[in-house]
Amino acid sequence: MDKLAYIIRRILLIIPTFLGITIVCFSLTRFLPGGPVELAMMRMRGVGSAGGEVAAQSSGQTGGMAGITKKYREEMEKQFGFDKPIVEQYWDWLVVNRMGMRLHSYQYPNKSAWSLIKSRIPISVWFGITSFVLTYLICIPLGIAKALRHRQAFDALSSFVVFVAYAIPSFALGMALKMALCGTVHGLWDVFPLGGVSSEFEAEPTFWQWFCDRAWHMALPVACYVASGFAMLTLMMKNSLLDQISSDYVRTVIAKGGTRRRAIWCHAFRNALVPIATGFGSMMAVLFAGSIIIETIFEIPGMGRLSWDALIGRDYAVFLALLALTSSFMLIGNLISDVLYMAIDPRIDFSRK
Repeated sequence: MDKLAYIIRRILLIIPTFLGITIVCFSLTRFLPGGPVELAMMRMRGVGSAGGEVAAQSSGQTGGMAGITKKYREEMEKQFGFDKPIVEQYWDWLVVNRMGMRLHSYQYPNKSAWSLIKSRIPISVWFGITSFVLTYLICIPLGIAKALRHRQAFDALSSFVVFVAYAIPSFALGMALKMALCGTVHGLWDVFPLGGVSSEFEAEPTFWQWFCDRAWHMALPVACYVASGFAMLTLMMKNSLLDQISSDYVRTVIAKGGTRRRAIWCHAFRNALVPIATGFGSMMAVLFAGSIIIETIFEIPGMGRLSWDALIGRDYAVFLALLALTSSFMLIGNLISDVLYMAIDPRIDFSRK
């Protein structure tokens, strides 16, 4: 019952946390300068500057522009809904427009925020899940191997490789892989495509053809995805397992006649997974949010590029919808981390004292 009550409290805590995140970010988009209204005003001044100069030369007056600009601003504020009180604006965004998903994009007026996001979700999820699975499948066994061979040649060599991969920034690694393996530099290999997620087929491809083509396009971006969190997860697994191996209960198992292998795999390994489970929440957000740098380098039309384009273009309708979506996944991921934490370590006491 204590665990169930804790889960219920954590679920209820998601609501005020989500509201806090969205209220702060929503307020910033309304009060910071350079919003969509200001951009529309700048475009109007740019287009109307020549006309204004002609009018000024012919009539010697420029006060008309100020009147037009003021009227245009009022019309634009009404069009974007900025003429309402901010509380009403937030309510409309959250409830009426379903976290902004029903609002139309400022950059693409014929498309809603959800239609733009929906078209990018499959690509980001595909890359995110592949990177997530490969990261855990590689880092957890590697961390275990390093812990079992602590201070040996394998540990030293793998640590060198891990830290070198971690020290290279994602954009530098992506550019290096692209130059070395995509034929952009004469004399080097031309093995992988320059970018994109699929090739153009003359006829409908079979599943195997589609799968191989997608894997061909994914190889380099996924390598950059995995390299970004490779070192941290590997060393976390190694250090966690070393701490458990040196614990008293492991020595007790061995003293009672159990083998070292049994003590490690049946007792220490499960407890060593606790720190790995706690990082699941942040991985959930990355899985759906994508990576701006990697998607830009390899020309992947994912969620990362969409959020960057929305932020640069002051497309707050799309940006806030993306923020609400990724925040939700982050909070759900943290909840899953807590559930996994409870499943892995039953010693935790959730009773309120």
